Amino acid sequence: MPISQHGSWSSFLRLCIFLSDTSRLSPLIAYFCRSIVQERFLFWESFCPSSEVPGRLLSTIALLLVLSDETLAYCCRRSDLFAVIADAKVNKARALAVLCWFTSTLKDQYASRNESMGSGRKPLNPVLGELLYGYWPDQNNRGRTTLLVEQVSHHPPITAYVIENKSKGLKLVGHNAQKISFSSGSIIVRQIGHATLTIGDTKYLITLPKLRINGLWYGSPYIELTDTLYIVGGGFLSTIEYKGKGYFTGKSHQIKATVTPLPVVEGPWHERSKFTKGPHLSSSAGDFHYVVSKSKEIITAVGGEKDGSQGEYETRKLWNLVAKGIREGDYELAARDKSRIENEQRQMRKDEVAEERKWQLKHFKKHESDPIYEKLGKLAKLTPPEEDYYEFLVNWPESLAS
Repeated sequence: MPISQHGSWSSFLRLCIFLSDTSRLSPLIAYFCRSIVQERFLFWESFCPSSEVPGRLLSTIALLLVLSDETLAYCCRRSDLFAVIADAKVNKARALAVLCWFTSTLKDQYASRNESMGSGRKPLNPVLGELLYGYWPDQNNRGRTTLLVEQVSHHPPITAYVIENKSKGLKLVGHNAQKISFSSGSIIVRQIGHATLTIGDTKYLITLPKLRINGLWYGSPYIELTDTLYIVGGGFLSTIEYKGKGYFTGKSHQIKATVTPLPVVEGPWHERSKFTKGPHLSSSAGDFHYVVSKSKEIITAVGGEKDGSQGEYETRKLWNLVAKGIREGDYELAARDKSRIENEQRQMRKDEVAEERKWQLKHFKKHESDPIYEKLGKLAKLTPPEEDYYEFLVNWPESLAS
């Protein structure tokens, strides 16, 4: 490849790598392949003749953008803030605690996770029925927080999950999917689904933000959250407006959150936000939330079988050889085993159609409508007024049941 083309080629690669993030249930693969982005750059720059780049690369990299559901393993990196929700009084203080916890998860969910490299993404597709089990340990009497994730649909890709702190009486159950469109040189990702946080007898409905992928023309894509998100429950409505950087003006990653009628919180969600209106202005210099810069807590993964081992559909076992190939630079092994998994899945779907049977979910049951969404959604005048949901069957594996 001519040296003069290296800059544009690298920009193209960065874009394609970003768009290739079709993994949805492989959060712990990031554990094994921290240098995946750098390795892919070296691999493609070394072995792809420039004349063959578009066809070879695009046939290998699926241009379907689905944000990695490693995000679910980042939702409780601040397990302390999740636990504090239960300790807050049943009034506006609790509504603020829910808002604070949720805001604290945004950077790890939607911005850089591996800050030394800029991203911690990986090229793995989800499979129907893929599972992840893990927990964040009890520290400082906050209680243990457990996580269960199941890929409940492949076409379209839908993930259902539950996060629970039993000692605090906290349980978050939800699902998410995405619809993608293009507008003015950007990719718009409309997240479909919602989550319900249960604290004793009180329920909070949490909707999902819309995402805008900017910087495509420059080969340096980045995510901005857009539109409005709502947290409804306990007699309070929190309205979160996401504002990003425009072509000529504005700042990136901004929010304005109002817990009706007051207080108002504003600032960058990936750094620190402050109270700008209301009685909290005089306390703690007006700070509302801040992003912890020190080493963050990683989920502890566990096996879901009775003896504590991993089942065939658990993320780390399923993608073990792919991760090994990436980690060791054996791209042939990684590509071969990735193709094997995907071909086996295609054949399973064909067999199910031929035998007129459906894949049986392990931990969730789908319902066409959610009465909690309909009831609480009316307060925020949500559109659509109805949504389906996945009921958790309360069948934790033995490794997480206690």
